[in-house]
Amino acid sequence: MFDTVLIANRGEIALRVMRACKELGLRTAAVYSEADRDAPHARYADAAFLIGPPPAPQSYLNGEAIIAAARSAGAGAVHPGYGFLAENAPFAQACADAGLVFVGPPPEAMERMGGKVAARREATTAGVPLVPGSLEPVESPAQVATLAAQFGYPVAIKAVGGGGGRGLRVVRAPDEIAAAFESARREAVSAFKNPELYVEKYLENPRHIEIQVLADAYGNVLHLGERDCSVQRRHQKLIEECPSSVLTPALRARMGEAAVALAKSVGYVGAGTLEFLFQDGQFYFLEMNTRIQVEHTVTEMVTGIDLVQAQLRVARGERLWLTQEQVTLRGHAIECRINAEDPAHGFRPSLGTLTEYAEPTGYGVRIDSGVRPGYTIPQFYDSMIAKLVAWGADRAEAIGRMRRALADYHIAGMATTIPFHQVALAHPAFAAGDVTVNFIPRYLNDQLANLASGAPTLAETGEAAARTFLVEVNGKRFDVRVAETGAAARPQAANGKRPAGGARAGAALKPAVADGVLSSIQGAVLAVKATPGQAVEAGQVLFIIEAMKMENEITAPHAGAIGEVRVQVGQVVEAGAVLATYAHAG
Repeated sequence: MFDTVLIANRGEIALRVMRACKELGLRTAAVYSEADRDAPHARYADAAFLIGPPPAPQSYLNGEAIIAAARSAGAGAVHPGYGFLAENAPFAQACADAGLVFVGPPPEAMERMGGKVAARREATTAGVPLVPGSLEPVESPAQVATLAAQFGYPVAIKAVGGGGGRGLRVVRAPDEIAAAFESARREAVSAFKNPELYVEKYLENPRHIEIQVLADAYGNVLHLGERDCSVQRRHQKLIEECPSSVLTPALRARMGEAAVALAKSVGYVGAGTLEFLFQDGQFYFLEMNTRIQVEHTVTEMVTGIDLVQAQLRVARGERLWLTQEQVTLRGHAIECRINAEDPAHGFRPSLGTLTEYAEPTGYGVRIDSGVRPGYTIPQFYDSMIAKLVAWGADRAEAIGRMRRALADYHIAGMATTIPFHQVALAHPAFAAGDVTVNFIPRYLNDQLANLASGAPTLAETGEAAARTFLVEVNGKRFDVRVAETGAAARPQAANGKRPAGGARAGAALKPAVADGVLSSIQGAVLAVKATPGQAVEAGQVLFIIEAMKMENEITAPHAGAIGEVRVQVGQVVEAGAVLATYAHAG
């Protein structure tokens, strides 16, 4: 039995776990990096411990520092949240060796199911349908080419230790293999500290449906229904629903039974999720996430079961307190991930400070967030600001409630995914449930390109001099903004609405820049593909910048010859930085 839990994570999930701990009468200890000294999760915990510099490999992926912090805190258990070390079997074993309870499955079960290749082997043994793919890691682009010829293009190169779409690249032709292999490996190392990759056939138009399971240490396993996570960008989820609009009760039962059987076969303990692709009425096992999922919220809203408390109760040795027959789904829940990304520009990361932040409230609305007004989003971690969840008696009511909540959500200082969610939920195809992993390219690309960006321009990055006053005229209220002539404008709200008052104040302050290749984001240079004198075509990839654990390609704005290359690998650049110039005849 333990009375103190160290949460080996940050942001909204760290706060979510801490609240569950406190509701169960448990003390909490936080860890934080130098970039998170002022983060809400570090302030909320009963104790907090610095574990290293901002980069994740030196802090949140530093298992030795985390275990040392747990000992200093007098913790008896470690909850890993999701991401970072949550699916790292050696870390789970290190916790056990240090006398700490790891709030999750035993290392043996994690090794059998947490590694994507190992999970495929287990599913094959259990007779669960699989997408064709490799049962061992691949070591080289040549191996990928051999498997692609066997399975047929397209194929997906995926991180063995991955999840959340990171370390995943789709290859549609042989000449794409080498670059995709190296990119997937880089991202896998950065996000999961595991370079291993595998290959599977890439289905073109499936739904992404997952089954939530819960197991105790006494062999009892049950499932809590499904979540439909088909709305994605870069293979990362943006909208999740419970239940799916396409599963019949019979099909739900079949998928749930397959998930329970697979979890039982490996001695699984705790909360876990088995992911499936669903196409043409058939489901195929994809992978298992041996941790709590980002989108666990929608299952909680529909089943009434607190999954994080359940994790903690199981970790304290309790038997499951309900049977499969007692699990009932009530109503419908939708989660929208509110990320610091600009949907008007390909969901590129949008760093900045939350100059204004107000969350929606009301019946059936839930917010899991890890920020506050004035908080600056660090470049070193993922882009999530919050998870907005709406529940309704049916899907139509949940959609209506979510649309209202999105309109009430006010964020300024950076671009966010709020405008994307507003466009997506208003689309007739979403209302009809016509949603696959291709929902965005099929229905929304043109609308997203026409959105007003919520990202501050170069002219807006200075100190905002505008002030807003509430004025009442003839019994009617108005907001009036007053600014000095030539002052920088306040960044617009991230709900896609342009500020009132016509042209942006301060637009003339935008500095002229040299003819060159500019970085659209702040981040670290991962690759330099440009050399002085090189002839390039418009759209050619010249640099790769990592920001918020995502790789972002910086392309040539037009054809020409490269003059000077001004950055090198490992260098941190600001948004708007000149990465290379064009050569011009004198």
